[in-house]
Amino acid sequence: MHNYELVCIFQPDLDENAFKSVVEKVKGWITESGGDITKVDVWGRRRLAYNIRKQREGQYVLFNMALKPSTVADLERNLRFQETVLRHMLTVVA
Repeated sequence: MHNYELVCIFQPDLDENAFKSVVEKVKGWITESGGDITKVDVWGRRRLAYNIRKQREGQYVLFNMALKPSTVADLERNLRFQETVLRHMLTVVA
């Protein structure tokens, strides 16, 4: 298992329930693949440096987790197909 950081930018127009639902869905994908979530940090709504899908703002969330390298591709595929995720970045923590 390797340690990873995942930063997701979600659509800014999600209400509180929809936002929590999407965060829980991402957590579910991580735990279903055998990963352990150590920390979830909601950064809140921030202004983007440039427009993404005609949006000027996004809701940022940081996930710290331990995950098997073989399951990273599945997690990224799920994030790519989730419409409420504007961008994501998954990095290995050394």
